[in-house]
Amino acid sequence: MDKADSGNGRPRRPAEPGGGLLMGRPFGVPVYVAPSWFVVAALITWVFGGQLDRVLPELGGARYLVSLFFAVAFYASVLVHELAHTVVALRFKLPVRRIQLQFFGGVSEIEKETETPGREFWLAFVGPLFSLALAGLFYLGLYAVEPGTVPGVLIAGLMISNLIVAIFNLLPGLPLDGGRMLRAVVWKITGRPMAGTVAAAWVGRALAVAVLIGLPLLTHTGALGNSTEDIGGVETVTDALLAAILAAIIWTGAGNSLRMARLREHLPELAARALTRRAVPVEATTPLSEALRRANEAGARALVVVDGRGEPTALVREAAIVGVPQHRRPWVAVSTLAQDLEEGMKVPAELAGEALLDALRAAPATEYLVVEETGEIYGVLSAADVERAFVAAMARPGS
Repeated sequence: MDKADSGNGRPRRPAEPGGGLLMGRPFGVPVYVAPSWFVVAALITWVFGGQLDRVLPELGGARYLVSLFFAVAFYASVLVHELAHTVVALRFKLPVRRIQLQFFGGVSEIEKETETPGREFWLAFVGPLFSLALAGLFYLGLYAVEPGTVPGVLIAGLMISNLIVAIFNLLPGLPLDGGRMLRAVVWKITGRPMAGTVAAAWVGRALAVAVLIGLPLLTHTGALGNSTEDIGGVETVTDALLAAILAAIIWTGAGNSLRMARLREHLPELAARALTRRAVPVEATTPLSEALRRANEAGARALVVVDGRGEPTALVREAAIVGVPQHRRPWVAVSTLAQDLEEGMKVPAELAGEALLDALRAAPATEYLVVEETGEIYGVLSAADVERAFVAAMARPGS
């Protein structure tokens, strides 16, 4: 299965630890193989090896080496599928964090949403298109090899697997490519990206139910070309387990797409100016009790330490103030409770939405100094306040 994952409201950064084994950086995008891939590669090797034993029994134990080669070649085809998404994303000026090959295919982690439904459609369609092209190339390759030989069986297997990848990903439900294409179509018709996401996500959930129920039925009835006489208890359990895993992945992906779309719809509400606490400037030697008195008189909820010229140098941490008992506050200077202003801790008052989240994640801190374009102090932004607003945006129903 493939997903061109995008629009999570996260800043561009190196791939997180746990991404797996780094295989390279085509087009500057890191490609990782997740640990789960090795489980699937072993499973493909075992299953395909069993098929080879029926077609080419003379191979003996060497059939598993051939099967392993098939598993690697199949995921190389999946990588081509993902690279197609990546190249188009980069063409549209959309940063790609990484490509990860994992349990049921691959994921291209695209960090921003496309700006138009047309671009959304082509970004999604190009992956299945390349898989179809690979299937066509392998089909032509069959004319160059003898049927019933190792190359013939490998090329036929790769042709069929790429055709399945293309067809599966064209199913019109999120998080599949076909779901993103459906989202683009509904977006174009209604003019609302959220409407497209809702439609494609619910179709994705319907697909998950269909896979859960339909896949075991298709294999059990022989509709996929398998002989019903060969189906035993182990095969039945395996099919049901595979269907349950696929259905869970599709259902979860559709739900995540809905949540991310709802968040993106409300992201503009996360504005630095609206969330900033009013602050009063105090000198480093000012007693905490006096500083709090001034803040109360001014109706402020934050303290900024300034030098003799009135330039901000540090922020008094809210958690540190709470930890000082009332009777000691006249004897504690605000400088002992302050955090020096470091690079990235000054935030423009006009930042909002994704740009605000990018700025905060680039320089993690508990408080930030919010300044006007002129450099004048506007106030202090608490990371806790942003987090609460973020959670509230996530919980608010989509419009």
